Amino acid sequence: METGYSRWRKLDNAALAFPLVTGKHDTRVFRFYCECKEPVDPEILQKALDETMKKYPLFQAVLRKGLFWFYLERREIKSVVTEEKKPPCSRLYIPDKKTLLFEVTYYKNRINFEVYHALTDGTGAMHFLQELVQNYLIRKHPEAHLSRMESGEESTPWDQEEDSFSQYYSLPEGKSEKKPTAVRLKGEKLPHEEMQITELNIPVKEIHAKAKSYGVSITVFLAAVMLCAIGEEIPRSRQKKPVTLMVPVNLRNYFPSQSMANFFGWIEVGYTFEANTTLKDVVNHVKEQFGKELIRENVARHMNGYVRLEKNPFVRAVPLEIKKYFLMIGASLGSRSITAVYSNIGILRFPPGYEAYIEHFGIFASTDILQLCSCSYQDQMLLGFTSKLPNDNIQRNFQRILKEESVGFREEKQDFPGRNEQQEKEERQIFRIFSFLCIAAAVICAVSDYLFTGALNWFGFAVAGIACTWLLVAVAYSKRRNILKNEMWQLLLITILAIVWDRYTGWMGWSLDFVLPIGALGVLCSMTVIAKVQHLEREEYLFYLIQAAMAGCIPIVLVWLNLIRFVYLSVICSGISFLVLTGLMIFQKKDTFREFHKKLRM
Repeated sequence: METGYSRWRKLDNAALAFPLVTGKHDTRVFRFYCECKEPVDPEILQKALDETMKKYPLFQAVLRKGLFWFYLERREIKSVVTEEKKPPCSRLYIPDKKTLLFEVTYYKNRINFEVYHALTDGTGAMHFLQELVQNYLIRKHPEAHLSRMESGEESTPWDQEEDSFSQYYSLPEGKSEKKPTAVRLKGEKLPHEEMQITELNIPVKEIHAKAKSYGVSITVFLAAVMLCAIGEEIPRSRQKKPVTLMVPVNLRNYFPSQSMANFFGWIEVGYTFEANTTLKDVVNHVKEQFGKELIRENVARHMNGYVRLEKNPFVRAVPLEIKKYFLMIGASLGSRSITAVYSNIGILRFPPGYEAYIEHFGIFASTDILQLCSCSYQDQMLLGFTSKLPNDNIQRNFQRILKEESVGFREEKQDFPGRNEQQEKEERQIFRIFSFLCIAAAVICAVSDYLFTGALNWFGFAVAGIACTWLLVAVAYSKRRNILKNEMWQLLLITILAIVWDRYTGWMGWSLDFVLPIGALGVLCSMTVIAKVQHLEREEYLFYLIQAAMAGCIPIVLVWLNLIRFVYLSVICSGISFLVLTGLMIFQKKDTFREFHKKLRM
């Protein structure tokens, strides 16, 4: 274990909502890749990755869920280089599945770095990929004597892990401005595995000269072209609303920070189109908005507005299971002022000699509707469009405008082997079959009861039993990736269902006398065995073991309240559970309190 790095850290402000809005339709994953001039050697790439992880060990983290917030926790999971087989930007964060939040894959000449946005932003990903490619090429071509990049002042573990949002937060002044509702791109969305990806390769000199002729930066010019490309697809009946782009802003340009976590804000630039609007009109308006928003005072005001919600004591005290609905509603309402996203990561620089082995770099991201990302290396700027819209009219409009402006480009060939792979759907299909069989069994019971008795006498009990079985299996299916959490859910459900059955079949007390103590003791013992057999790290089982032990102490409380008739099982269960809790407090006190601190952090 590396020293100097925290075993866990809270999510930065920009990433708080990412786990809640992540799903199979928007994975919140982006791909940064390097196209080499020769086939990739996977063995050398693995060694380069191992070396890179020594410099950036904070990427060695999984996402976990606390009572009030999500947090990142270090895990000794080795990142293994694999050949690309999944669709681009496939899910990396799957609830209850303890995996790293990034992947390094290769395909032919391409090195792919895919990362979940809650782990880092585009700048952090760029530094990681630069280090990885540097280490790979130095190992691959020792005869070239390639020099290493000058990193300037070496960052410390604290620098890399710093939550710069909290570091530079100050109480915001005044109320935030109300943003107008933007045009929304409508239509049936494609599934993620069919997401459209279009990449354009533009000479940097040409696009820079064109932007300079308008008196603006490349980012401003391309944002204006993007707005015009979208504006052409908006019907006249909807042109009363602005077409608005969300443009991420690297806050490290305004506040000194070496953090590898997320540290970005964003501005929103838009234009309300009219019949005679020209590209120059849009460029000038976007230039004005950039000039107004990208001053330190406004950037700081926006940043403080983001952090204010997280710092609110009432929001912090609300449990995550309740808070998540409000955060999701807030994210949905916030997206109403945005039509699409344009993110310019910037320039990747290497010392002389690397250009002999590097063709170009590229970047694109998963999206819910439409996004454009860009980066440049040498004289090549790669624009990566991703879209869930069935047609590619906006991308074609964008290319036509570039041609009209005499900006040359070529469209990169799309070669993603994962597109042809059938995604794993067997487990989902099995559960659907099981659900149908449960419904069929209920119908058969109803028909049989009526045909043989002329009424529905025992049908209600049969349906209740089927419903209980379906509920237990459904919870087991949804929590299948974390067996310890699954056990706690099953203990809770089985106990509640047993009490309900006991109550409505003439109270005999068997639910409290036998089901609760046997279930609690069984879960407690099985957790110990599972943790030992699967060689689980302490962070993976300790909190669940505490929960199980606390549940095992409940029977003695029921004995004290004279609710238990057969006391032997309850006393044994509570005695063993109390010893487990005492042992944890004596022998693993530091780790136990650390788990409570992580889970209960507000």
